[in-house]
Amino acid sequence: MNNAISRRRFSAGLGAAALAGAGLPGCSKVPDTIKIGVAQPLSGPIAGLGQDLLNGVKLAVDELNRSGVQVDGKRVAFEIVAQDDGSDPVAGRAAAQQLLDSGVVAVIGHLNSGVSIEAAPLYAARQVPQLVISTNPRITQMGLGTPFRIVANDSLQARAIGSFAATQLNAESYAVVDDGSPYGKGLADGAAAELQAARKNITVRQSFDDKTVAFADLAAKLRDERVSVIVCMLNDFQALALLEELRKIGHTRLALLGGDLVKTTDMTQGMGVVDGIYATSPVLDVTEFTTGRQFLAKYEAAFRKAPAYGGHYTYDAMYVLSEAIKKAGSAAPADITKALRTINGYAPVTGTMTWDDKGELRYGAVGVYELRKGNWELRMRSDRW
Repeated sequence: MNNAISRRRFSAGLGAAALAGAGLPGCSKVPDTIKIGVAQPLSGPIAGLGQDLLNGVKLAVDELNRSGVQVDGKRVAFEIVAQDDGSDPVAGRAAAQQLLDSGVVAVIGHLNSGVSIEAAPLYAARQVPQLVISTNPRITQMGLGTPFRIVANDSLQARAIGSFAATQLNAESYAVVDDGSPYGKGLADGAAAELQAARKNITVRQSFDDKTVAFADLAAKLRDERVSVIVCMLNDFQALALLEELRKIGHTRLALLGGDLVKTTDMTQGMGVVDGIYATSPVLDVTEFTTGRQFLAKYEAAFRKAPAYGGHYTYDAMYVLSEAIKKAGSAAPADITKALRTINGYAPVTGTMTWDDKGELRYGAVGVYELRKGNWELRMRSDRW
């Protein structure tokens, strides 16, 4: 009799344990540590920009982990898994695969449009959201549903370039040159179309690759065509090499208008060579925002240097991503993607991040800057151009 009672009690205990155990998987769907991928160029000529974007995420993750983020009632920690995409589509695809294999639930990357276009389908296949700073419109036009752009795209930037070049840098003869990349060529083609619509004369239109620094022939052509405005969709080191060739042949009474990869501290080396150096960028300077100075102080304290590019955007992206994960109550990539589609996320520096049905940032703007006295000074900014 006692044995029977014991057996019944033991069976009842097993049933209770089984029920409790059945509930455990539901409670443990949110892991203790949530992995966030960061894929940026951490080597090569624009490694400084990629490191800055990684630093922005690092700063946000440190703050979030200290604050004690809770997802579905459970305290979690974020862990960054970083990969170097080398500014190369093939390397970028490999970096994306490594991130996915490591179990990341979202990715903040990439900088280069060609890399993002190559990697995006891999993320989409796993329903992993990609918060991307690349600007080529194609990224959100592939119907993937997982890319979310955190700045304005090249369509708006091309309009800004064309409008500024036509109205503020009025010239008889224009040149449009690019680095042959999806970013550079796409932006150059868009700017050229804007100039043609404004009935401006483009006498030189040429593409190179993204490593070329031999520009003696181009400089001679610019002189022969009496070009006085160069729309220059090249990297900063290429633009500096071109300016040096122009200096050698004495053709310096002109203005150079570049894209956001020209808007760097290294471009100060070109000051005084030509009449003016300008850059457009969807990455607005951190000091243009109300809380930008606070971010700047925190960044410099953490990394012992000033931001190089768009670390404040990736910092904000990480905060919005954290909010989406909390809203989803889940660390499953598909749930996070769904939450991002409807979120009006608080971004501590830039104000807000919210996206349309294609994944384009709703309130992205493009600024035009002039290099003066060693600094990039804002000339004008608009989200409509």
